[in-house]
Amino acid sequence: MSDHPTAPDPVRLKEWEQHTEVPLFAAALVFLTGYAVRVLAPVGAQPWRDIALALVAATWLLFVVDYGVRLRLSGLGLRFVHRHWLDTAVLLLPLLRPLRVVQIYTAVQQRRERPRMSLYARVMTYAGLTAVLLGFSAALAVYHQEKGAPDSTIRTFGDAVWWACATLTTVGYGDAVPVTLGGRIVATGLMACGLALLGAVTGSFSSWLLQVFAREDEKRPPGSA
Repeated sequence: MSDHPTAPDPVRLKEWEQHTEVPLFAAALVFLTGYAVRVLAPVGAQPWRDIALALVAATWLLFVVDYGVRLRLSGLGLRFVHRHWLDTAVLLLPLLRPLRVVQIYTAVQQRRERPRMSLYARVMTYAGLTAVLLGFSAALAVYHQEKGAPDSTIRTFGDAVWWACATLTTVGYGDAVPVTLGGRIVATGLMACGLALLGAVTGSFSSWLLQVFAREDEKRPPGSA
């Protein structure tokens, strides 16, 4: 990647993003499936583990190609890396791809020209999809790190799912905690995402309630209790 910016091509960049977001989301689901098989399948489960590894490598290569094309069309050079930090993070850690649900929905709406959902419906939909996909991804990642560690309290994938639910909802019972460095890094990221999702949903729901109450007040006749 060159640090010298090329001439930006915003039209082609927009078209590329609109036409690739949905296929890349499907590729992300394939990546997640391959990673899940790789993590959950027994060591001797061949050839499934090898097939899963090939799927993970192939889909990650697609993400690299997409990133390179968008970097080229943006005309930003290496400035694209920090200006589009989420895309960069997703490239390095493809399990974070659920965080791009917002861009996927926008691309679908622009292609089909259908009326968009209300703001509150979108926030709830984004938060729900992101929570499910991110929680599952985090459970896989932490189980991968913790399953063979000494003194680990996350011994099964069920333990990992329980831990992910408790962490994502900011409950944190403390009965299952990561003990490895990798597991704690995953936990830190999931806690941050959980707080952000909880804040978005709570704020949107509160705003919706205020609007409902305001409309009800406007409907009341003057002087009524």
